[in-house]
Amino acid sequence: MEDAQGMTTETVHHPPHDQFDSLDKHTQWGIDFLERYAKFVKERIEIEQNYAKQLRNLVKKYCPKRSSKDEEPRFTSCIAFFNILNELNDYAGQREVVAEEMAHRVYGELMRYAHDLKTERKMHLQEGRKAQQYLDMCWKQMDNSKKKFERECREAEKAQQSYERLDNDTNATKADVEKAKQQLNLRTHMADENKNEYAAQLQNFNGEQHKHFYVVIPQIYKQLQEMDERRTIKLSECYRGFADSERKVIPIISKCLEGMILAAKSVDERRDSQMVVDSFKSGFEPPGDFPFEDYSQHIYRTISDGTISAAKQESGKMDSKSTVGKAKGKLWLFGKKPKGPALEDFSHLPPEQRRKKLQQRIDELNRGLQKEADQKEALNKMKDVYEKNPQMGDPGSLQPKLAETMNNIDRLRMEIHKNEAWLSEVEGKTGLRGDRRHSSDINHLVTQGRESPEGSYTDDANQEVRGPPQQHGHHSEFDDEFEDDDPLPAIGHCKAIYPFDGHNEGTLAMKEGEVLYIIEEDKGDGWTRARRQNGEEGYVPTTYIDVTLEKNSKGAVTYI
Repeated sequence: MEDAQGMTTETVHHPPHDQFDSLDKHTQWGIDFLERYAKFVKERIEIEQNYAKQLRNLVKKYCPKRSSKDEEPRFTSCIAFFNILNELNDYAGQREVVAEEMAHRVYGELMRYAHDLKTERKMHLQEGRKAQQYLDMCWKQMDNSKKKFERECREAEKAQQSYERLDNDTNATKADVEKAKQQLNLRTHMADENKNEYAAQLQNFNGEQHKHFYVVIPQIYKQLQEMDERRTIKLSECYRGFADSERKVIPIISKCLEGMILAAKSVDERRDSQMVVDSFKSGFEPPGDFPFEDYSQHIYRTISDGTISAAKQESGKMDSKSTVGKAKGKLWLFGKKPKGPALEDFSHLPPEQRRKKLQQRIDELNRGLQKEADQKEALNKMKDVYEKNPQMGDPGSLQPKLAETMNNIDRLRMEIHKNEAWLSEVEGKTGLRGDRRHSSDINHLVTQGRESPEGSYTDDANQEVRGPPQQHGHHSEFDDEFEDDDPLPAIGHCKAIYPFDGHNEGTLAMKEGEVLYIIEEDKGDGWTRARRQNGEEGYVPTTYIDVTLEKNSKGAVTYI
């Protein structure tokens, strides 16, 4: 019995094929691995999101911050770079798509499946534990009946021995023998009952044990196996989804990269160079040749005073032209551009740039005028509809808006007219510049011909007389970059319409309403040379002054 009992206990508690604990650990490891992979995907998603964010910040950092259209760079190299930035921004968007796809298709799916997997595993393990508990209960019942049967058998054996002893004892009474016999029959009967109970419990346990190890537990093992296989399949699907999340956007990323390559191919160095030329083209002409100044005329004197005077006068003329060329050279052509405030007529700009600005403004004004005209037409049509159908609206309610539109049209027309006048002025000067310069040289010769041998002007005795250069002036002229000591004659006068600060070298400051002498006309560069009554000379913007020329004045230049 003990051997049978021990074998039964070993069979119940430690069956050779019972791997329930091992499967418990394995399925737990499978869930841990699934969650570890989910954590890996989550960190990859964070990398993609941060990468996309950094790319967008990079694009934002290098994108131009433009406050107006005038500041937009139009060079092909700049446009190509901005196109590349746009493509990179789209590329960053695709990295965000990758992150979103991974978050939804992989990470989210893994987290949902892990939750379901834990629930299913818990259910299967609970079923296994319940089956094991039920089998243990059956074994305990069988073991209890067996122990009880064992006890009854020992008691029956004792009763048998007691009966036999009394039955063989001659001194024993018949009553004692009969009582021992009854006790033996009782114990034998109870032993038989416990034997039957034990046999029934043993049969039941063996059946339940067979059912446990051949039906219940294999079914649970099968369910755990299927669960683990589904987990493995889910991992495989997520691995594929992990790659597909990025593979889906590869065509779009390729288009972004192709866009960058097209942007690179669109760079046109010749077009950019031409834009630089157009942007900085000033419209100024290079300065003329400096005349030869013959200082030896004072050494090799001739007998004729008239010749000396004429030579001195020639030298004076050449010095004046040299001074003009040098003074003008101190302006925009070789010096610094004036940094005065931006003027309405753009006269602070070189002629070519001024023409372009004026043309742009006229184009904008014309667009605005067309817009106002369209609005006027629409308002008139609406007014007609209201007049024909009063129930749709009051025609008088449109009058204020119509009057405002008419005022805008008149204002825009005046602005266009004013700017077109400035444009005509610039284009006229630009077109006649070559002729003016040529005429200026001719009239200088004419002016010299009208001088008397003594260096005075014969046309008007009241005009100031230019004396010959002083002998000691040659050294000072050379030291002061050939500056003239004698002032140029006035050819007219002007009145300042606007104030001018005259901070730049070679310019002359003036106040509004101030009257100045004109000593040299505008040669087409937008500047007129003037002189104050105290002798201070310099250049002032032509558009800032109202010029009055004297035709018969000494030094006057007439354009043919």
